[in-house]
Amino acid sequence: MPLSTPARIVGELASRGYNAERAAVTKLADAPDPETALDRALETLPEDALKLTADHVESVLERSKSRADARGRPRGERDADPASTVASDPSTSSGTDASPSTDVGGDAPPETTGSRSVDLSKRAIEVANDMTGHSTGTGEYQDFVTVFRDRYEKLASKLRGRVNHRPTDTIENMAGGSEAALIGMVSDIRSTASGHWLVELEDTNGTFPCLVMKDRPIADLVQQLLLDEVIAVDGTLADDAGILFVDSLYFPDVPRTHSPSTADRHVQAALISDVHVGSDEFMADAWHRFADWLHTPEAERVEYLLIAGDMVEGVGVYPEQDKELDIIDIYEQYEAFSEFLKEVPGDMEIRMIPGNHDAVRLAEPQPGFDEELRDIMTAHDAQVHSNPALVTVEGVTILMYHGVSLDEVIAELPDEEASYEEPHKAMYQLLKKRHVAPQYGGHTRLAPEDRDYLVMEEVPDVFHTGHVHKLGWGKYHNVLALNSGCWQAQTDFQKSVNIDPDSGFAPILDLDTLDMTVRKFA
Repeated sequence: MPLSTPARIVGELASRGYNAERAAVTKLADAPDPETALDRALETLPEDALKLTADHVESVLERSKSRADARGRPRGERDADPASTVASDPSTSSGTDASPSTDVGGDAPPETTGSRSVDLSKRAIEVANDMTGHSTGTGEYQDFVTVFRDRYEKLASKLRGRVNHRPTDTIENMAGGSEAALIGMVSDIRSTASGHWLVELEDTNGTFPCLVMKDRPIADLVQQLLLDEVIAVDGTLADDAGILFVDSLYFPDVPRTHSPSTADRHVQAALISDVHVGSDEFMADAWHRFADWLHTPEAERVEYLLIAGDMVEGVGVYPEQDKELDIIDIYEQYEAFSEFLKEVPGDMEIRMIPGNHDAVRLAEPQPGFDEELRDIMTAHDAQVHSNPALVTVEGVTILMYHGVSLDEVIAELPDEEASYEEPHKAMYQLLKKRHVAPQYGGHTRLAPEDRDYLVMEEVPDVFHTGHVHKLGWGKYHNVLALNSGCWQAQTDFQKSVNIDPDSGFAPILDLDTLDMTVRKFA
């Protein structure tokens, strides 16, 4: 029987175990479709709520009306852009000076279709360095030897043109006072009693000690070193030839002459990360506003959505995480994320990589999702690649890496070189080292494979990370480095470790110019 009277609505609520404010019942009875309105109101009611309030019903009815109006009007007659623009390609942004956007969000709708003027034939996307389905590591000793040897050879090849390299065993047989150069992996860094720096470098033949005097200009570079990265040095051997006094130090680095590629047409990509569906701090309203904006004429050129990990909150990631979960089951978290993903235009190309909260192994490189998760993540045929992955979008090469190693870079290096407030500067260090996670044995877990998938063999045009929940971007040797913030408000755990997240931001990249605009939806 239709719910056409307040009495019938009260009876239906009671049969489902809910009470309601009188004003809430009146609003439901006056709705164009009381039955649908009641279902929507209960679906979006917090799990611990036992009473339906008038404010909640009113918000549900308003969102339903705005969605119905938007679907019923041509795209050109949509309301003004609900999002506010933060900035256009400055060197940094903390996201603190943007005004919130107008609320036009709503409940997760059925999977939306493409209704924009998009020519799919012009799209081109390629993915390289995806190790999904190609993992060979067994954890045996030889696996580690293989991956580190591969790292050394790849990075050494980028340094051989800068120094006259000699293997360590050759240097050991050279006469004292000779000039020498060495390419090696940093195996140890320590300061001497006199305050100088002793750096031990290892190549495939052995190890050799290198001394950087504290009064040399290059002494500051030693503080930027991480264990297991590959560098080159040149200098003069001591009289007894037992140590190399370093005159110059070189990183594999991105060439200063790097010229990024651009798309042949005006097309855009939204670069986001750290959605964290399943957390009780997931910002669903901000996501609704973002998805609604993607349907507006202003977002017509946004044809790609690239998500750099942590689609869901996960389970057991940190102590007592279960107290901060809105959805306890990991599979239900992915089902919910897939529902939110359905809100974006169906004609968008969606590519994602996992993060440390996702249901894959923690050790990097992380493979894409298994078949069970892929069966859940069916919205808009979104593709999940490994972490990291090199995604080339209409000629623009975008290195997508979730960014767990940024914690280590920020902890190990001086504040002026790497900090959470300016996460892109920590990314500069990874570009300089040409490796997304150089240090083994620290906080970043690394898995040995038949080759090192974490080396930046190709210079990307864009380097996109997440993980640290901070927004920041800038250019390093013409490479755009972006950490894209998150879609999760501050959790109790984040408060305990002094993380103040930048939430609800969507960086929009012009692929034809590599200019970027950041929009705020929270």
